[in-house]
Amino acid sequence: MKLQIDFNKMQGLVPAIVQDAESDKILMLGFMNQEAFERTLNIGYVTFFSRTRNELWTKGESSGNRLRVVAISTDCDRDTFLIRVQVEGAGLVCHLGTRSCFTQELPLPSLQATATQEIPQ
Repeated sequence: MKLQIDFNKMQGLVPAIVQDAESDKILMLGFMNQEAFERTLNIGYVTFFSRTRNELWTKGESSGNRLRVVAISTDCDRDTFLIRVQVEGAGLVCHLGTRSCFTQELPLPSLQATATQEIPQ
């Protein structure tokens, strides 16, 4: 069965969440158009569409920190990818030199205070 991916909701783009297949850690988020998705399937390495440069780019082309595809899933709406990968190279996926792009935790109000408040409906 061939799944139809909905590239229309975001003007031809689909968010692609990249997850380390070994640790389950979320590494990064990028966007794919149809061409980037097809290239990812053909070469076996994650390829994104750069919204700022308006071109395809395969993660790790210059750094060597490539993302070899292990599995790809889509959500129930078929408009987002979860791509499980094996990281190659030094493993520094983020352009800031960290393994994951998700390293900056945001401050949250006290969870205890919000737990006592009624949830609006």
